[in-house]
This record gives sequence, structure tokens and C-alpha cells, in this order.
Amino acid sequence: MTNSQLDQARALHALHRSGRVLALPNAWDVASARVVEDAGSPAVATTSAGVAWSLGFPDGDHLAVDRALDLVARIVAAVDVPVTADIEGGYGDVAATITGVIAAGAVGVNLEDSGTARPERYATARRAAEATGIPLFLNARIDTYLFGNPDFEETVSRAHAYLAAGADGIFVPGVADPEVIAALVKAIPAPVNVLVGPGSPTVDELGALGVARASLGSSVAQAAYGLARRAATEFLSTGGYSALTEAEDYGRLNGLLSPKKDN
Repeated sequence: MTNSQLDQARALHALHRSGRVLALPNAWDVASARVVEDAGSPAVATTSAGVAWSLGFPDGDHLAVDRALDLVARIVAAVDVPVTADIEGGYGDVAATITGVIAAGAVGVNLEDSGTARPERYATARRAAEATGIPLFLNARIDTYLFGNPDFEETVSRAHAYLAAGADGIFVPGVADPEVIAALVKAIPAPVNVLVGPGSPTVDELGALGVARASLGSSVAQAAYGLARRAATEFLSTGGYSALTEAEDYGRLNGLLSPKKDN
């Protein structure tokens, strides 16, 4: 534990209660994390799907925990802002994973309930975090709407149970209707996080609804791989290069990954 990590943990908590939406364009490797930080994000959040894909695995708890934690540590070492890690359902041993995430230098996690009410999972995570002395921001993901079971009362019931078990925030992906979002914010006494993308309310609109955090999830990684497919298809079929016109500048990207100099 270092003072800087403690400060970053406190900063991450404060970002959820600043009165402004914490907009997080999720990263999946060191380069994307540096791009996100350079674009002005006050924190870096990983996407478990993007991380898994970048390491050659499908999403859905198929990635070995040591590979996931290694990636978290490398991102933490590369950026100066707080890092919160998407750890799916906890990779089996939730307590060990939480301890490993904090040892890697991160100060927050997203932890899924995988469609089933699991307050004990969040209680275990909180106890493990408290044992390290770092006030980890524990974001509890409730998958009712995401998995096609848009039950408002069940979602709110789980949210209250997870908060009682030690969660700090509630993440409800799969919700885009402004009225439902506003109702969730009113019913949940903690920072509410939603997953956004085309068709979602804008960040300003979400702020007006009381949302504390908005995440792009795996969509930026998907967009990057979509560009790779379009560029490859165009090059192999027509010999053209138009898909590459908005590519990141080589020198700028290379500069973001240059070793940091000590002050």
C-alpha cells in the first residue's frame, strides 16, 4: 500500500460524487489506456471483454486470473490516474482476486452478479478490500436488464442488498430509457452507473437524470476491431486504403508509450 494509491482510491470515490457524470471510455490494453488518459479521462476503467479478446480469449470468465491481474498492473504502471478493473464475476476466488487487484495498484472494480442475486459475493469483496487498507470503489453490476429480465423491483432489491453488503456503486447495463434510468437513480441510494452507446441519452442528459457514471464498455474495443476488419477487407478485396484515413497518428501514439522520465 502506498499513499498515492490511497489518494487515488479517495479520488475515485470523489469522482462518483462530484455532481458531474464520470464518463469512462473503457480501455483494454496499455496503449488504449494511455489514449484514454491523454484524451482527458480522469480515470481509466478496463473492459473485461476487450481485455480477454486482446489476450486471445472469449469474454465470459475464460481468462486466467493471473493474466487479468498482470494486465491491470501494466495499465496502472502506465497511467497517472486512478484505475478501476472489470473483473467479471471475480474469476472464481473473489477474495483472492480483489486482493490481487489492489496489489496490482488498481483502486476500483466492477463485479458482476451474472444474472443471479449474489450479495455474499460483494460482502466477500468488501472484506478482502478492507483487509488491505485501501478503500476500493466496489461497483456492483446487476445484469437483470442486460440478460433480458427488465424487472425494476428485482433490480432495486438487489441494489439495496449489494449496498448493504459493502458495494459503493450500482451498475445497471442494458438500460437506455430515460424514465427507467431516472427511476433507478431515485430508488438507489448510491452512485448509479449505466452502459452507453448509440441510442443512449447523451452524457449531459444522463447528468440531468442524476446518473453518476457512464461507461462505453466493450464498444470502443469492438469499434477498433471493426476498423481492423474493414481495413483488411478493403485492402484484400479492392486494394484500397480509405478505412485508414482516421487512424491514430504514429508519432503521437508512440510518444504516449515512451518511458516516463523521473521528475
